[in-house]
Amino acid sequence: MRAARVWLGPDTHPLLVEAVERGGGSLVDSNAANVIVWHGWPPGRIRQVLHAGIEWVQLDLTGVERWLEEGLVDRERSWTIVRDAYAPDVADHVVAFVLAAARRLPEAARRVAWGLLDGERLAGRTVGFVGGGAIVRESIPRLQPLGVRILGLTRSGRAVEGAERSYGPEGLAELLQESDYAVLAAPLTPDTRGLIGLDELDLIGPRGWLVNVARGALVQTDALVRALEEGRLGGACLDVTDPEPLPEGHPLWRFANVLVTPHTANPPGTVEEPLARLIEENVSRFREGRELLGLLDHERGY
Repeated sequence: MRAARVWLGPDTHPLLVEAVERGGGSLVDSNAANVIVWHGWPPGRIRQVLHAGIEWVQLDLTGVERWLEEGLVDRERSWTIVRDAYAPDVADHVVAFVLAAARRLPEAARRVAWGLLDGERLAGRTVGFVGGGAIVRESIPRLQPLGVRILGLTRSGRAVEGAERSYGPEGLAELLQESDYAVLAAPLTPDTRGLIGLDELDLIGPRGWLVNVARGALVQTDALVRALEEGRLGGACLDVTDPEPLPEGHPLWRFANVLVTPHTANPPGTVEEPLARLIEENVSRFREGRELLGLLDHERGY
């Protein structure tokens, strides 16, 4: 059984310290470490502690596009990401967004005088997911009791559990056209950057809503603004934007049918508990020579 000499940082938390120790690891200075458990921002700071003796790096996030763009991730060691641990919290946010859209809560929250608003029941409506990872797996059973029809799209075209119909990438247009609520839950890669433009928004249409809990750059922001201005899209619920943070005065702030949350689908203050469970498990696996959870696929970029 090999030793796990762990440098934890640049931010620490008691739950993460305990997780390393429960997994059988010991906390050491960076120059004595063979493992990095990274918790903090910005990514570039890892250069200060990454050295030839580091065998494995555990990151505290799911999307690693910035890490890849900055050339921080190499093939000289194992890199793991948080693939599933945050998904239940994000799935709760998906349900909240869909319900908010159905009942026009973004518009109601801006009201300063009494007035009736149309809304709709969810039963019989269609929720289409672009992506088939943990967020989708957690979201579908939360939505099913509400009587919605589920569609799913994945990179491979495999069947999405709980979906009435599953598509590969070639089925994007059909999924969007069929969906009352189109939920983006796909990773950001060169293939998915700018995936949703004006043509795709037109397919969702003036009665449909776009929900994005993945990455802002999946959506062409200028196209989204235009679709909203011209009434070509029913509305949007966004936990992520491009640019991010969304600047004060940006056009997206002015629409009554747009709800923006500041990348908090995985709520601040709740991150450490699921992250600690993953760290404990992976430290134990590292010591025992077992496959680590959440290994980064360099070819796919996630």
